[in-house]
Amino acid sequence: MKKAELLAPAGNMEKFKMALHYGADAVFLGGKMFNLRAGSNNFSDEELEEAVIYAHKRGKRVYVTLNIIPHNDELETLPEYVKFLEKVGVDGVIVADLGVFQVVKENSNLNISISTQASNTNWRSVKMWKDMGAKRVVLAREISLENIKEIREKVPDVELEVFVHGAMCMAISGRCLLSNYMTGRDANRGDCAQACRWKYSLVEETRPGENMPVYEDEHGTYIFNSKDLCTIEMIDKILDIGVDSLKIEGRMKGIYYVSNCVKVYKDALNSYYSGNYEYNPEWRTELESISNRSYTEGFYHGKAGVESLNYNNRNSYSQTHKLVAKIEKKLSDNEYLVAIRNKLFVGQEVQIVSPEIKVRDFKMPEMILLDKMGRETESVESANPNSFVKIKTDIPMNELDMLRIVL
Repeated sequence: MKKAELLAPAGNMEKFKMALHYGADAVFLGGKMFNLRAGSNNFSDEELEEAVIYAHKRGKRVYVTLNIIPHNDELETLPEYVKFLEKVGVDGVIVADLGVFQVVKENSNLNISISTQASNTNWRSVKMWKDMGAKRVVLAREISLENIKEIREKVPDVELEVFVHGAMCMAISGRCLLSNYMTGRDANRGDCAQACRWKYSLVEETRPGENMPVYEDEHGTYIFNSKDLCTIEMIDKILDIGVDSLKIEGRMKGIYYVSNCVKVYKDALNSYYSGNYEYNPEWRTELESISNRSYTEGFYHGKAGVESLNYNNRNSYSQTHKLVAKIEKKLSDNEYLVAIRNKLFVGQEVQIVSPEIKVRDFKMPEMILLDKMGRETESVESANPNSFVKIKTDIPMNELDMLRIVL
């Protein structure tokens, strides 16, 4: 049986390495141009080449996003950039625009994935892209399991990629004009202000200044604010269809989000392909530990209803745990260099997060603070964010493991 790929987001090199360490088969990322995450650090040309080498040494793949909807002036430098991507050996590019598609075809032999921005919801459009030379189509989020199954049956010779986790857009696969209209920041060029998360009331034209709540709440409502997508409880049904890639959204998210999402879905995939699949409630528990706007299964069961929206609060994020540190380096059998992300105290109860689903409890031992040159200074009772400490413990850990606390 051909196994589906687990595709993870990476907004910078640290997130890239964490995604691979925690089990991703491939990573999608953006360069400094032509991609839909202007707010992300993204990858310089040098970093992109380094990332490809790093991934290929581990048998992993790298896809680069070229998924903006460009204007004329943005096309001028695209051919040379496409040639550069082919030269450094990326495994494919993700495009949404026909013009960009043509430029890639004319200037390279790169594999092309059609972005979810192209809003493919039927087998005819998928077949058209395949006939034009696309290797893969990333289906729109507004699509049911039944529709995906029919597309798979009628277009068996093209790869299909679907989103399984992450933020949902209230517009059709992210092609939203609210941000551009209200702030001048174009969502289709990677600069979305997330106006859908704002709070709205209704104003009747002849009654200026008289705000009427759209929902029965005196404080107004967040009528466009979608919950986050989470398919872990139905992942076997998605895999049964025979899709080729499972995509996690979140290039703007932190390392804890990326790592935990990847390890959970990877464990689910391993269970599925073992032939003895059984849903593990710990998967959902781990996904609840990361920041989320509550979860929905989106359009997979048909039209998304009122239960898929967060009507109460734009900032209704919840999580059960918080990242406090990352194991930067294993210095010896029992000594570790630790990068502090949130304030941490000696004696504090923490949990060790690794690529395995099970977490281990751990009490912080003595911490030796390091200076900017990496030299040991003094034993401290607490460590602040962005500092480094050395610890000694007989509990085994590995580089890129994380430490978290219960909230």
